[in-house]
Amino acid sequence: MTVKNVLTAFIVVAFSGMLQSAHAQSGVSEGVKWYTWEEAMALQQQKPRKIFVDVYTDWCGWCKKMDKSTFVDPGVAKVLNRDFYAVKFNAEQKADVAYGGSIFKFVANGSRGYHELAATMLDGKLGYPSFVYFNEKTERILISPGYKEADMMGRELRFVTEEHYKNDSWENWIQKN
Repeated sequence: MTVKNVLTAFIVVAFSGMLQSAHAQSGVSEGVKWYTWEEAMALQQQKPRKIFVDVYTDWCGWCKKMDKSTFVDPGVAKVLNRDFYAVKFNAEQKADVAYGGSIFKFVANGSRGYHELAATMLDGKLGYPSFVYFNEKTERILISPGYKEADMMGRELRFVTEEHYKNDSWENWIQKN
C-alpha cells in the first residue's frame, strides 16, 4: 500500500466517523432500534411498552426488502422506536428461548426447520415476513403476515398505538381509514 493510499484511507475513516458522530448528535435515525426477544422481555419488566416482533428468515427476500425500505422509513422508525420494543426474531434460529416458564427450541423439519416460539407467535402459520404485536402485558394484539410498504406499515402501527384494536378488528378499521 502506498503512502497516498494509506492517507486516503485514513481521511475516509476519519470523515466517516465525524459524519456518524454528527448524525448521532442531530438525532437522525438510521432506522429501527432492534432488540432480541430476551432484551425486550427484560426491558418490558422495567418499563412496559408494546412489543413489535418482525418474524423473518435469512432466505426471505421480502424480509430483506423491508429492512432496506420500510424499516428505514423515518416515520415507521420513529413510531417503532418511540412506542415499541421492536424485536427481530429469526424463525429458524437454533438458540433456545426461555419465555413464560417454557423453553422454546428449534425443530428440525426437512432441510430447514422452525423455532417453536415463532410457530407459537404465528399460530403455526409460518409465512415470512410476519409481524406480531403485543400489548404492555405481553398479550398478543395482532398477527400481520406479509410484506408492507411504509405507508401500510404506518397505518398498522397507528391501529395498534392508538389502540383501535380494543374496539374494532383490523379488517373493519382499515376499510374505514
